[in-house]
Amino acid sequence: MIPKVSYRLLGVTLCLLLIPLGMYAQQVPVAFEGATLYPISSEPIENGVLVVHEGKIIAVGAAGSVNIPADAERRDASGFIIMPGLVDTHSHIGGGDGGDRSSPMHPDVRIMDAIDVRSDTFKKARTGGVTVANVMPGSGHLLSGQTIYLKLRDARTVYDMLMPDARLRDGFAGGIKMANGTNPLRQPPFPGTRARSATLQRGLFIEAQAYQQRLSEEENVPRNLRLEPIVEALNGDRIVHFHTHRHDDILTVLRMQREFGFRVVLHHVTDAWLVADEIAAAGVPSSIIVLDTPGGKLEAVNLLYKSGRVLEEAGAEVSFHTDDSVTDSRLFFRMAAFAVRDGMSREKALEALTIAAARQLDLEDRVGSLEPGKDADFILLTGDPFSVYTHVQQTWVEGNKVFDRANPDQLPYATGGHEVYRGDYFDHYSAGGSQ
Repeated sequence: MIPKVSYRLLGVTLCLLLIPLGMYAQQVPVAFEGATLYPISSEPIENGVLVVHEGKIIAVGAAGSVNIPADAERRDASGFIIMPGLVDTHSHIGGGDGGDRSSPMHPDVRIMDAIDVRSDTFKKARTGGVTVANVMPGSGHLLSGQTIYLKLRDARTVYDMLMPDARLRDGFAGGIKMANGTNPLRQPPFPGTRARSATLQRGLFIEAQAYQQRLSEEENVPRNLRLEPIVEALNGDRIVHFHTHRHDDILTVLRMQREFGFRVVLHHVTDAWLVADEIAAAGVPSSIIVLDTPGGKLEAVNLLYKSGRVLEEAGAEVSFHTDDSVTDSRLFFRMAAFAVRDGMSREKALEALTIAAARQLDLEDRVGSLEPGKDADFILLTGDPFSVYTHVQQTWVEGNKVFDRANPDQLPYATGGHEVYRGDYFDHYSAGGSQ
């Protein structure tokens, strides 16, 4: 068995070697002056100053209180709102796939191996202010594979978007995608009932516990690609992102989490408002989706705007996600706006798009708020974040501008129709993905 420390150091070293050189292109400090800043971690700042250098935020504050370096490039951002880049906790951009129909669970499948970083869907997501996305394999399985957390940098290869995580064997940040409810109910070898679904999932965790025990007691244990990521989840190093809708399915996930102790984020959680107290008591965060039109599967019939408010009132952490292409990354703000319309506070809704989402990916030390030392991921808005008249004017990732609405070559990705998907919508659904 390779010592754990060794392969973690190897993974970090590999990841550092593959970090795109463009990340370090911003050699001169840049100061944005005159904007209203929404740091998220503190109150809004009128007539604010944001200074970034070499991919990091180095200063945030009101005009006159910030020391702007003498060599800084100064930009007038008057009239704009600057806030952190949005973190999408559940997306299918990039045209990836996942497991096939040979088994209901594919923990060894990595969406990283199927991402097309040249897909126009990444450009589209940037126009909506998304700077980090948890890209998932599809939901048609009880366990459809390993997710990957991507920084939406300009990229030639997938390595240009990966984020390091020294805890995981391959060295790249990501979670596990699981599901229950109607999506995995199919003909054998898939389960035909909800009870059978839970039995199969529990069996996998029990199998992984035995493998975990062997790793701790023996040397030269052969690698098991199916069980390695589940052991990482049992160790608390890899988060389980669990697609679930109905109130009874939600409680099944919470029982399983108590039994095996893995860290979990509930995704979609249509019936969250029916079991908000149970979710809060479990200390489990939810990543919710809000739709602006009726329809879809029967188990999502209770999808109401009030879920965000009810979860907030119960004391449970909430983020939003697009499930792109179920909803469009370009309209991510609208989801939070619907929740605010039904009583969720503006403060928590903004957190749900940024720092709360970052926490659900273990990335809160890097992204999700405007604070010195964090990555220079931010967006410029033309107005109030929850107004239908507001546009994302610019999106910056690690101090590099990756979208500008004033650029005629980039504008079509903000305003265009289905052509900006470049077939990814159909790739996702033909692979078994679904909300």
